[in-house]
Formats: sequence, C-alpha cells, structure tokens
Amino acid sequence: MKVLVADDHDLVRETIAAYLRAEGFNTVSTVGNLQDAVIAAGKDGPFDLVLLDYNMPGMDGLRGLRQMIEANEGRPVAILSGTASRAMAEQAIEAGAAGFVPKTMSPKSLVRAAHFMTAGETFAPYNFMQRNDAAPVGDLTMRETQVLRELCAGKSNKQIARELDLQEVTIKLHVRNLSRKLEARNRTHAAMIARDRSLV
Repeated sequence: MKVLVADDHDLVRETIAAYLRAEGFNTVSTVGNLQDAVIAAGKDGPFDLVLLDYNMPGMDGLRGLRQMIEANEGRPVAILSGTASRAMAEQAIEAGAAGFVPKTMSPKSLVRAAHFMTAGETFAPYNFMQRNDAAPVGDLTMRETQVLRELCAGKSNKQIARELDLQEVTIKLHVRNLSRKLEARNRTHAAMIARDRSLV
C-alpha cells in the first residue's frame, strides 16, 4: 500500500512514516506542505491513504483538504492534528475526510486507523469525538475557552474573529484576558500553557 504523510514538523512526519513502514506499508512518502503533497499525488499517486496535517503551510483549513482529495483522485485523505477541536474534526469528515487522526494516538492505534481508512472506512477516535468542546475550562469563560482552542490551532485574531463571528478587537480583548488568567507572556505562550496543561 502507498501512503503519503504530509506534515511540516520533521520529527512528527518521519516518526509516523517509520511506524507505518514497520507495520508493512511498503511505500511511505513524506512531504512538508500542501503544495508538495499535491505535486506528490500527481507524480506518484494516487495514494491509498494521505495523512494531512491540518495546520501545515498551504492548508487554509478545509480548503486544503478538498484540494488534496481532488489531487488524490478521491482516494482516502485523513486529517492529522494535535490541536483541533471535535467540531473541526466533524467538519473535516463532513467535507470528505476519510478520518481524523490525533497526533497523540499511540503507534499501534495509528497503524490500525490507517488500515481501517485504506479499507474504505471512516475513522474518528471515540473518546475524542465524545469530548465536550463547548464546556468552559477552569476559570475561563466559555468564549475565552473557544478563543483559546482557536489560538492552539494557530489561527490569527482575524481568523478567530471570522470563525466566531466577532469583531477582531473583541478577540484581542479575550486574548489579553486569557494571557492574564494563564499568566502567559503572549498568545503563543498561552497556547503552549494550554497544551502543557491539557486544557484543550
């Protein structure tokens, strides 16, 4: 089976590729951005499965997913992410993704998921999909929690404002409050604290 792993983090990309090769996926290619993934699909594809990092360069959210599905001639393309929300995972699957694969999955689970998706099934981990993303975290308000999740997804204030249908100045205020409550120096530090404490 031929698999393409597209992720801009070298260690993540090569580690996942090594897991798959060790479990019998005979051809595993790797790239670091959407443009190279599309080129690889045209040159060496279609692939039996593409694992596509949601936040890598060129993705632009679900637009990148749709572009990759088309480039891979409709064969399975799954979203790979370490920060995405349940809502985003649901949207990706509705948009045609073969599944959603959290980067926190164990190697064995990841390999099982890959086999499942190459067989034509849709994969989404049960525990992740049961998570209540709408619930506030700690002493954060529900809106602050939503903003924090979007920050962890690497989105700009402008993107978050559009996503939540708010004014950009309102998002800036929420980010300032988040930073104060989390004792963070800036938005990036706030996202790092959230990940380290498993807040999102």
